[in-house]
Amino acid sequence: MPAMLLALLIAALLSPRQPLVAAAGKCREECGSVKIPYPFGIGRGCYLETAGDGGGDEPFNVTCSNRDAEGAMHPEPIPMVDGGLQVLDIDVAGGRMRAYTRVSSWCRNATSPSTVDDNSWVYESARFRVSSTENVLTVVGCGVLAYIGTQDRGVENRYVVGCNSSCPHGPVRPSSSMAAGGGGAASCDGTDGCCQTTIQRGIRSFVPSFVADGEDRPDGSGSGGSPCRYAFLVEREKFKFRTSYVTNRELAGAAGKRLPLVLDWAVGNKSCLVAQKDNATYACLSDNHECVNSTNGPGYLCKCKTGYRGNPYRKNGCEFIDTCKEMNPCPASAKCVNRGGGHKCSCPRGRRPKADGSGGCEIDYSMPAIGSSVGVVVLAVVLSCTYAVQEKKRLAAIKKRYFRQHGGLLLFEEMKQSRQGQGSSPFTLFTEKELEQATDRFNERHVLGKGGNGTVYRGDLRDGRAVAIKRCRVAEDERQRREFGKEVLILSQVNHRNIVKLYGCCLEVAVPMLVYQFIPNGTLCELLHGHGGGGDRARVSPSFAIRLKIAHEAAEALAYLHSTASPPIIHGDVKSANILLDENYNVKVSDFGASVLAPSDEAHLVTLVQGTCGYLDPEYMQTCRLTDRSDVYSFGVVLLELLTRRKALALAAPVEEERSLAAHFLSSVRDGRLDALLDAGIRGEVGGELLGMVAALAKRCLEMSGEKRPPMREVAEEIGRVTKLWRQICFGEVAVLVSDR
Repeated sequence: MPAMLLALLIAALLSPRQPLVAAAGKCREECGSVKIPYPFGIGRGCYLETAGDGGGDEPFNVTCSNRDAEGAMHPEPIPMVDGGLQVLDIDVAGGRMRAYTRVSSWCRNATSPSTVDDNSWVYESARFRVSSTENVLTVVGCGVLAYIGTQDRGVENRYVVGCNSSCPHGPVRPSSSMAAGGGGAASCDGTDGCCQTTIQRGIRSFVPSFVADGEDRPDGSGSGGSPCRYAFLVEREKFKFRTSYVTNRELAGAAGKRLPLVLDWAVGNKSCLVAQKDNATYACLSDNHECVNSTNGPGYLCKCKTGYRGNPYRKNGCEFIDTCKEMNPCPASAKCVNRGGGHKCSCPRGRRPKADGSGGCEIDYSMPAIGSSVGVVVLAVVLSCTYAVQEKKRLAAIKKRYFRQHGGLLLFEEMKQSRQGQGSSPFTLFTEKELEQATDRFNERHVLGKGGNGTVYRGDLRDGRAVAIKRCRVAEDERQRREFGKEVLILSQVNHRNIVKLYGCCLEVAVPMLVYQFIPNGTLCELLHGHGGGGDRARVSPSFAIRLKIAHEAAEALAYLHSTASPPIIHGDVKSANILLDENYNVKVSDFGASVLAPSDEAHLVTLVQGTCGYLDPEYMQTCRLTDRSDVYSFGVVLLELLTRRKALALAAPVEEERSLAAHFLSSVRDGRLDALLDAGIRGEVGGELLGMVAALAKRCLEMSGEKRPPMREVAEEIGRVTKLWRQICFGEVAVLVSDR
C-alpha cells in the first residue's frame, strides 16, 4: 500500500499542469448587470492566473463592489480591473473590453479667471492596450492644441499624437432650440471647437497635455471664449460632439466620467508558437480551438474554429454548431448537411427539389435529357467564361494603363504617406459613366471655360450637388503627370471655407478629370475686367466694401495654406483669375496645379518656373526658389487690381513702364501720382487715408526682397483692421445723419 501511494504521488507531480480554474458552478459569472466570462473572473481560482507568464500581475482578476476606485458608492455592484478601471462589457471572441474613460480638463476657475483648474487623467496598464482601431484622440475647445504622450517600457513619450481644434469664427453658441435638441450637434472636423485623430497601436499608458496659445488663454484675455479645454481618448462611435461642450463645463463634470474606451487584451507575453510548447501555462483548453497572435502588443488569443462556438479558454468550451439538429430546416425527404455553422438541404441521387417550393424531393425525370446536354452546356459555359475573363483582363489593363499615365500611382503613394496618423477621409473616385451623366456626355453647352490645362464643364451629380468638372489636358511627360497628381493631393488635404473643395477625380479614362465644388459667380478677374475685357459686368464697379471683403477672404485662404495646413502649402499661381466668387461674393481660391508642399527649409527649388506673367515674384524668377513670400508678391498684384481695376499686364500700353501694373504702381508712388492710378469708382467713395493704408500694404507685398515682405497672416490681419476702420467710418456717418434728423 505505501508503494502504491508513492507511485500515485509521483504520477501526479509529473503530469502536465493546467492553469488554475475553479469549477464553473462555484464562480460568479455576473457583477451587477455585466457578464464576466472566463478567462476573467471574480475571486481566486475563478480567473486565468498569468503571474507566472512574465506579467507579474493578474489582469483577469475582476473586483466586484458597490464602491468604485474613488470611494463613491453605487446602487448596484460594478466590476473593476487593473486597480479600479470600471468594466462595461467583455468580448471573449474579439479579445476586447470596454471600460469607462475620464476626460482631462484644463479650466478657468469660475470665481477667479486667472486661476486654472488642471484635472488630467493618467492611464497606465501592464496588460490592457488602447485599441487603435476603435478609439480616437478627441480635443474640445477653441484654439486648443493637445496631445497624448506615453511612457511605455519606461521611455517617456515613446508615442506622441495630437490635434488642434479651432474656432475660426468664434465659438458657436447654441440657440435655445439647438439646446433643446441636444446642445447643437456638430461634426468634429477641427473647426467649431472639436478635432479628432487616430492613434498608434501598442499604447498601454498615456498622459494628456495641453499647449497654450493666444486664442483662449486661461486668464480670460484670449478670444476663444471657451471656459475649458478637454482632451481624452474615447470609442470612435460613442462620442457625439455638441457645440455646447465648447461654451460650458459639462465635460468637466459627471459627463466626462461616463465615456467608453475600448481596450485590447491578450494572454501573457508570448506568441502562439512559444506558448503552445508549454502545456502547463497554455490557456487555450478546448479541443476545437485556434490560437492567434495579438495584433496590439505581445500575447495571444484563443478562438473557436469555424463551425464551433463557445469559450475556448475552458475545457470542451468550443461546441459544434449543429444547425441541422437545432433548427431542423430541411423536410423529411431531404438530407440536411452541416456546413461550417450553416447547412444545406440535398436530395438523394435521382431526385430533385419539388417545383412547388415546399422543400421536399421528387423523382427527377429529366436526368437522361440533362445528361445528353451537359456537354454542350459545359462547353458553352467554358467558352463564355473564357471570353469574359479575357475581356475583363483587357479592360482592367486599359484602366491600369490610364491610371499609371495620369500619375495615379504617384498620387496615391503620396496620399498614403500624408494620411499616416492623420485620419483624413479619402475623396471619391468617380467612374466615367457618372461624369458623362452629369454633363450630358460633355455637351458643349455645359462648358464653363477653356484654358491651357484643360476644359471645365458644369455638371449635376446624382445626389443633387452642382459640380465643376475639369477635363484635363493629356499629360505628355512625367512632370505634367506629377503636376496633375499634385493638384489632386493638395486639394484633398485642405479644408477651408475660402478654398474650393475637391469632391474627387476620375483616372480610368484617356483624359483625367477632377470634380470640384461649383462656384456660380465667376472669377475676380471677370468682376474687375469683364468677360474678355467687355460685357455688362465690366461696366458695374464693385464697391470698396466688396473689394475689401474679397481681399480679406483671399488673404485668409492663403494664410491658412501657409500657416495652418500640414504640411504648409505654397499656391504658386495666385492671380485674380484663380479667385472664384459665389453669389454673395464669397471667395474660393482655386487652381493648385503649380502648388508645392513646403519642405522643412521653407523654400522649394524648381527646375521650371511656373506662374502667370504680371504676377510672378521677381526673386523667384531669378533664383528658382519658390517660397510663401512668392505668394505674398502675387497677392500684392491682386491688391493693385482691386485698387486700380487695371490688369496685371497690359501689353498694349504705349509706355513700357505702364505695361506692368506693379511697376506702374511703384513708379506712381515714387512720383506722387498714386491718385491718378486709383480707380475713380472708389476715389470718391473712400477717404485717402484708407486707400493709402491699402496701397502701403500692397507696396510692402511688392518688395523686391522676399524677406522684407510680410507673411500672409500679417497681411490678412492688416486688411481686417482696414475693414473694421471702414465700418466704423460708415456707421459713424450713418449715426450723424440720424442725429441731424
